[in-house]
Amino acid sequence: MIIRKQISNICLSFQAPFNTQNLFFIKRFSETTPAKVYSDTQKLDFQLRSLCETPNPQYVSAVSLLNHVIDDLGQTPSESTCNFLVVTLAKSKEYNLALRVYSKMRHAQILPRFLSLAALVECFVYVHKPKLAIGVLGLMLKNGYKVNVYVVNVILKGLCENGMVVKAIKFVWGLDMKEVTPDIVSLNTLLRGLCKEKKIQEALGLRFSMEKVVNFAPNSYTYAILMEGLCSEGRLDDAIGLLEEMRKKGLKADVVVYSTLINGLCNKGYVSRGKELLNEMLENGISPSVVTYSCLINGFCKQGKLKETTMLYDDMLDRGIQPDIVTFTGMIGGLGNNGMAKKAMELFNLMIHRGEEPGNITYNILLRALCKEGLLADAFHILKLMIEKGKTPDAITYNTLVKGLCESGKVDDAMTLFDSMLGDETYVQPDVITVNVLIRGLCKEGYLDKAGKIHNKMVENKSLVDIGTFTVLIGAYIKAGDVVKAFELWKQLNQLNLIPDSITYSTIIDGFCKLSALNIAKGLFLRFRKKGYCPTAFDYNSLMDALCKEGSLEQARTLFQEMLDGSCEPDVISYNIIIGSTLEARNLQSAKELFIDMSQRGLNPDAFTFSILINRLSKLGQLEEAKKLFERMNASGLTPDITVYDCLLKGFSLNGETEEIIELLHKMASKGIELDLRLTSTILECLCNISEDLNVEEILPNFSKKNSEGFSIPCSELLMKLQKSHPKLQLDSAL
Repeated sequence: MIIRKQISNICLSFQAPFNTQNLFFIKRFSETTPAKVYSDTQKLDFQLRSLCETPNPQYVSAVSLLNHVIDDLGQTPSESTCNFLVVTLAKSKEYNLALRVYSKMRHAQILPRFLSLAALVECFVYVHKPKLAIGVLGLMLKNGYKVNVYVVNVILKGLCENGMVVKAIKFVWGLDMKEVTPDIVSLNTLLRGLCKEKKIQEALGLRFSMEKVVNFAPNSYTYAILMEGLCSEGRLDDAIGLLEEMRKKGLKADVVVYSTLINGLCNKGYVSRGKELLNEMLENGISPSVVTYSCLINGFCKQGKLKETTMLYDDMLDRGIQPDIVTFTGMIGGLGNNGMAKKAMELFNLMIHRGEEPGNITYNILLRALCKEGLLADAFHILKLMIEKGKTPDAITYNTLVKGLCESGKVDDAMTLFDSMLGDETYVQPDVITVNVLIRGLCKEGYLDKAGKIHNKMVENKSLVDIGTFTVLIGAYIKAGDVVKAFELWKQLNQLNLIPDSITYSTIIDGFCKLSALNIAKGLFLRFRKKGYCPTAFDYNSLMDALCKEGSLEQARTLFQEMLDGSCEPDVISYNIIIGSTLEARNLQSAKELFIDMSQRGLNPDAFTFSILINRLSKLGQLEEAKKLFERMNASGLTPDITVYDCLLKGFSLNGETEEIIELLHKMASKGIELDLRLTSTILECLCNISEDLNVEEILPNFSKKNSEGFSIPCSELLMKLQKSHPKLQLDSAL
């Protein structure tokens, strides 16, 4: 019974269930005296080895038995068996058990052999203790063993994977090259470590240094590592340049190299270039893998190019390459991002039907797509399926659902789900993102009291609050006009030693600007800046916009000049605000100069910039300049709004430019411009002013009218309106 209890405790210490199977040998030995059983070392060795060499190895039982005989009975197995245990456990990835055996060996003064020490190096690496692995290396040298390059590479891997790549490089350069010479695996390990730490330039330099000192050439995997690193930094031309270098050196790019480049290009949005590389692969007789296709499919999906995605998917199947989870997940995400959640769900069901087992990432991507389109019933159906399939919903899963409910205005249901997460152990605990999403949803629906109560509860528990929580609430209270409550929260976040970020400052400044409390906004702007906060363009724009609306144009210009002087780089919105207010002040020349300065700073005017200038020029009769800006606007791919067309038509009409009116009307019709009442009225006025010699019915195109019925206004209806308002106008008798 004593032995049984001791072994039970040992098993518990290894977190292994205690059962009669674990006592297979102990039960046999308990029939006789321990001294008699363990006096024969060979029998003990046999028992320990047998436990490890059965079809279902019982490693925990073996270590438990070893502990028992050494600690309780004072017996030791042979040196050979102890070393066997360390090596076997390390090979089976039972690293902690192997280290415990080694600890017992040291206690029993049993010397480890070379293979055991090499296994210990691997163990310390995989339990994230690379410095101890180097210590074992020193022990190997002390015992007269010659270290091979395999052991060196294991240590390098451990150092690099634990963020100590600089130490790894020093370790390599400190080696006696006569005793052990690094190989290509050593180089690739170091390069991967440097690229992982975003030190691509150092990686390129190390590659040349190693080539020179060790005198070996990089292989295709070396190039793939460097290409991946360059792509991650956006240096795509340099990455493709390495492909050319490979060819010059006589190295053939394999599927790994091409897939690495294609993935890098697709991640940066150059999917078409990635497709060209796929074609190049096929021309060179290199078979693409599922990874190759998945990268391209994911890239095209992100750009909404579903036709190309479908073609790639079909081509993939035609080549006998079966899609995997990554492929399906990319397609589901692409469909979801392009407002095709129902199609995404169909693809998801196809994946399930094919026997693929999606993980949480796939489920969460689909849930996000469904919630984004307000398909909450489908979303909760997927959640139910997820649980039935044995998957555990995580914080992202529930945050997605809470956000979906809030965005659909179902904040009560979101509150219920949140309360379940807090009170039911079967749910994952909410995180600060959950709280912020819920509070934002409550504030949006006007439930400030409920949002405040949740916030106070989280603060009382000293959990689930961050600066984002305060920012959302402060902005909501300012918007509601409750300035006192907003400042109470500001005081509270300082008491909690939370550091406001740029969003917090911007929210406060913008809130008071929208309340027309400009003195408070300006005071806070100056106060925050004295505290070391660097105002953003958003802050400047909020103040300038409010000042312009108030009529304080000079103060707005002072702030804008401050931006130009280097305080903060102005953006397009900054220029639009100042150009708009300058035009309101009837200073057209200054507005033109601002427009030119904007372009010289590398800022592309947006639709609003063009619109305000075209409108003003048209009203002032400067139609040639207005037309040039209109053409430039179209050439830039920007869509003029109906106000632009309205102003241009009125300008042409005042100048009696009939041909310009007709040309513009046809452009409007070809672009599918929908007529509202104002634009319809302007067109009718223009037609009344044109020459009576023209046949209006022949020259007038068809338009669509914006109304609740959504019907199109044909040419004849416009002419009837015109006939009714101007009965003297001669039109075709058919009307």
